[in-house]
Amino acid sequence: MPATPDDLLRYLAELGIKCVSYEHPPVFTVDESKRLRGRLPGGHCKSLFLKDKADRLWLVVALEDRPVDLKRLRRALEAKKTLSFGSAELLMATLGVIPGAVTPFGVINDREARVQVVLERRMLARDPLNYHPLVNDRTIALSPTDLLRFLRSAGHEPLLLDLEEEQAAAAEAGAGVASGSESSHLS
Repeated sequence: MPATPDDLLRYLAELGIKCVSYEHPPVFTVDESKRLRGRLPGGHCKSLFLKDKADRLWLVVALEDRPVDLKRLRRALEAKKTLSFGSAELLMATLGVIPGAVTPFGVINDREARVQVVLERRMLARDPLNYHPLVNDRTIALSPTDLLRFLRSAGHEPLLLDLEEEQAAAAEAGAGVASGSESSHLS
């Protein structure tokens, strides 16, 4: 049984991590989130659940407006062949969340450490950072330091990448870019 939002909040409290929680109607895309969040402060992020042909899994977390060039990311991650979005079934089996609720907090359910977390380095300069707490009708805000503490305590040392260079290449190429408006396995 996957962890619930209450389980997550208890775990964060046990780690001494303070966060602010906001309730809102369910959102499934970055665009919906932008329309509903009002003036919620801090960095707003998207999470992409990706896999390669060798069934290696990644959770890429970046600022919501950061285009992610999947071809360049594939090379940076040394993924086998192509990167694609993982299925809803695989997402539930590994991170315990549904599409639209993808979040770095899902690693609380990844007890086998199958998923490599990849964080956009520039995202960590924003404070607070906002993510879904395993469901898409709430958002919690916490510091970047506390996000890193949570990930490490859950056995997931994140890989930090500079996606800015990928943004420039994506703008030039105009293809293979996850912009944040997709709804499939992105939140």
